[in-house]
Amino acid sequence: MSHAPEAPDETIATISATLVRDATAADLDVIADLHQRARATYYRGRVPDAQLDDPAERERWREGWARSLARTDATVLCAERDGAVVGVASYRREDGAPADTVKLFQLHVDPDRWRDGIGSALHRACVAGWRAAGVTTARLDVYWHNRRARAFYDRHGWQPDDSRRPAPDATHLDLVLPLSPAAAR
Repeated sequence: MSHAPEAPDETIATISATLVRDATAADLDVIADLHQRARATYYRGRVPDAQLDDPAERERWREGWARSLARTDATVLCAERDGAVVGVASYRREDGAPADTVKLFQLHVDPDRWRDGIGSALHRACVAGWRAAGVTTARLDVYWHNRRARAFYDRHGWQPDDSRRPAPDATHLDLVLPLSPAAAR
């Protein structure tokens, strides 16, 4: 699934002074760095610092992003402000999932730019791409203790997925976003 532009010849979308565009292989290092800083900020105090600061962990995430960028069935979007990548999102249909269902695997914003509307711009671009592709249900999982992210998804209409109740020791919460023409966000 690729990011579907809203107009036939449009390849990028500008939303709230944020440029949202398809990521390229040239963005890989910037995406990996942004992801590591975002994870370190919201996981710090919840997972061991050594794990967050481990170069091998950063390399593992970088390799994961490289695989996402190389997949023909995945979409990776970058959000830019003033020419700098300040956010990233990644989604695709999960293996074995219905064709009209997508999973948002990653959505990260530079911690120095939180609450600047960048996450919302990325979210709107994702939803527009999903609708253009005929997606009716989006899913994600969010770290249970990441209250900031949970509040963000709640504001954008995501709800706990009643079909996937968390185990008592679960670290993540499954969320679902039903999509319909009337549910534009």
